[in-house]
Amino acid sequence: MFRWLNGPGSAFRYPLPGSTNYLNAYEASGKLIRLQSAPKARAKDEDEELEDLSDEDRPKNTTPNIASGEPIPPETADDLMPFPLNRQFRSQAVLSEELKEEIYKRVTQQGKSVRLVSAELGVEMRRVGAVVRLKSVEKEWVDKGTPLAGPYARAILAMLPQTPYSSITSPTPHESINDLPVHRDTLRQIFHPVSESRQFTRVDAGKVFHHTLLPADERIPHPELVEMAKVHPDGMNRQERILRARERMRIEDAEREEKEKTRREREEREVTRVMGARWEFKFRDVDVESGVREGKGTGVGARYGVPHQDRKRGQIKIPTRVE
Repeated sequence: MFRWLNGPGSAFRYPLPGSTNYLNAYEASGKLIRLQSAPKARAKDEDEELEDLSDEDRPKNTTPNIASGEPIPPETADDLMPFPLNRQFRSQAVLSEELKEEIYKRVTQQGKSVRLVSAELGVEMRRVGAVVRLKSVEKEWVDKGTPLAGPYARAILAMLPQTPYSSITSPTPHESINDLPVHRDTLRQIFHPVSESRQFTRVDAGKVFHHTLLPADERIPHPELVEMAKVHPDGMNRQERILRARERMRIEDAEREEKEKTRREREEREVTRVMGARWEFKFRDVDVESGVREGKGTGVGARYGVPHQDRKRGQIKIPTRVE
């Protein structure tokens, strides 16, 4: 053991800054693999530049020197395997402290919406909200003088790949922010025949599952990005499309806030609150027939948890006629 610690294992005694330093990133002799492959890749890219140089002007050594402070090649997917026997697992990047601070500043100080910050920095909206809440708690603890586990947090972050943030360069996307959420009404198997001459769009597909289900273009978290990427026939440039998308986002946020305000006011009118010794009790008058839709009892007392008939054996799943 001590032979390994004093030999190849000595590379892990003083880990490289800005690197995860997993075992799979090093050879058995303790040499960093990407340092050995960097000269080959760099030489391939610089062949054309070195063709006109004489032998005396050509660089003698192209291997980066860690001790001299030369930049180290960035980590690849093979370097992000913390478990040597599980080669299918890759460590996913986490938000850096600089990026968390920028998210908190844009939401709380600059007054930007969560959706706008998500689109600007490439971070999913739920993660943006979580960062703002946790940062608020952290700053509240600092004001109260509560000790924080700073050294532990920095040590953990040093072991994981991070999504950096720089005010000079454009933000690096952290994750996919426009994934389509799975709606519960789309979990059924439906065979819906249509005429060959009919134009069947995504709007029609949504109505097949449910008459109020919106199409995929409107259910994604950032529909304004789709509109911004479209080529408009009126010849608007990219900056004008960005301004139009932000204006649309502002209008949608205002409408959403108005609906939420109306919902809260209706709940205050319909709900009777009774304060107890330790809990607050809420009472609401409910009509049993209020939730009945399309002949199916979905109101109070209706049976729930019954699976759909589309996967039951013996059921006719293929339509017998075209309407």
